[in-house]
Amino acid sequence: MDQGAEHAGDREDLKSKGLSRNTLGLLGGTVIGVSTVAPAYSLTATLGPSVGEAGLRMPAVFLAGFVPILLVAFAYRELNKVLPDCGTSFAWSVKAFGPSTGWMCGWGLLMASVVVLSNLAGVAASFLYLFLGEVAGNPDLTDLNDNKAVHVLTTLAFIAAATVISYRGITVTEWLQSVLVGLQLAVLALFIVMAISTAGEEPGALDFSWSWLDPFGVGSFTAFTAGVTLSMFMYWGWDSCLTVNEESVGSERTPGRAALLSVVIILCTYLLVAVAAQMYAGIGTEGTGLGNPETSDNVFAALAYPVMGSGTGVLLFVAVLTSAASSLQTTFIPVARTALAMSTYKALPATFAVVHPRFRSPARATVAAAVVTGSFYTLMTLVSENVLLDTVFALGLMISFYYGITAFACVWFFRGELRRSPGSLLMKGVLPGLGGLMLAGVFLRTMRDSWEPSYGSGSSVAGVGSVFVIGVGLLLLGAVIMLLMRRRSPEFFRGEVLHRATPPLTLED
Repeated sequence: MDQGAEHAGDREDLKSKGLSRNTLGLLGGTVIGVSTVAPAYSLTATLGPSVGEAGLRMPAVFLAGFVPILLVAFAYRELNKVLPDCGTSFAWSVKAFGPSTGWMCGWGLLMASVVVLSNLAGVAASFLYLFLGEVAGNPDLTDLNDNKAVHVLTTLAFIAAATVISYRGITVTEWLQSVLVGLQLAVLALFIVMAISTAGEEPGALDFSWSWLDPFGVGSFTAFTAGVTLSMFMYWGWDSCLTVNEESVGSERTPGRAALLSVVIILCTYLLVAVAAQMYAGIGTEGTGLGNPETSDNVFAALAYPVMGSGTGVLLFVAVLTSAASSLQTTFIPVARTALAMSTYKALPATFAVVHPRFRSPARATVAAAVVTGSFYTLMTLVSENVLLDTVFALGLMISFYYGITAFACVWFFRGELRRSPGSLLMKGVLPGLGGLMLAGVFLRTMRDSWEPSYGSGSSVAGVGSVFVIGVGLLLLGAVIMLLMRRRSPEFFRGEVLHRATPPLTLED
């Protein structure tokens, strides 16, 4: 039987939710995927901590972290071919495993997005004052970021601005992101060339070695998994181009191709920057060394002028600022559209299913995401001195949780087709299954290690590591909310709204 015919009923189940149609092509989807990942910001925030965990094998950790992401990308592509729904992981895991597992998978995606949004907004605020201080030559402007009230208000202003742009629909988003993504990739390419060409000028400079790409040289398994968790944060966001599948030209194939193209572009960028930075600065703990704890949370701030000079070094600040700001805006895409899908299928309150009649965007879901993000970041800033680092590590838990469920959902959903051909077995079974197992291992190991206060920034709550409290606490909160929704919307949890063999109710019904 033809695959398309076999799953025709599934595609009919997943109807339009009022979003604009045939708006994004392959390039637009790829741009959104790369933008959400925010390569310039992700690199400056994680190069230092990754060296702290993996030493010279920092590039190898980036490569190792890419493997499960690539395997999950195959799962996303195969599921999207037959179930092109903006709810992605939520809708697919409901179809595969049932309402409860699907609801928690959707919750994991929502919370991962909120954590990233808050992190990006905070970084954008920090880099704004850093940039203003550098341009004006006035350190007092840079020091404004150390004022918690000023920092939080600026962060909330960035969230509000990103909300307005996302509210106005996908067309405005695509145009803006094309400019911003092009800018940051061009600056990173310039940094790579200049760092490699001037390598040897700094005291800690190193000659390139292929051993840097060997993950088996990492000191311990704990250090390896911590490094992979960080790299998971770096790759997160490529799946945003899947959440706009209902708005894409060729919704069954284009988003999957955009996802694979995005992760390849990101991998190449990360490896080249990692190698170039390590060749130029080394991994020492002083000066421009990547292992310097005083600069580990913002490596590009320390390398901008030494590598690129006083004339062009400021471009690196601009790249990181625009990277964080643009990703902040595109990260509203997955959270708003997942909430829209969950609300459409009665897994969340109906208010989130409202689509703006003019902009064709999930208006209320977008605004709600902004409110939750602003509240979360304000609270975390008040209770933690290391909110950015702790949320980066906690995000690894959230990502491995819902990516892993999605990978296993692919295997289970297509289980009846795995014996039909070697290609089906490989693409729908073996590769996604391996990705799911890897992510499950990362999730369990990170839970174990993050219980200790020494994990992440070293902060704790009642003797328990802050990373564990944030990551596991958000998942437990989801379980509580799911129980409340089970009482409010029992038809969804009975499988009467969204099920592999049951047509769902949509906005058009």
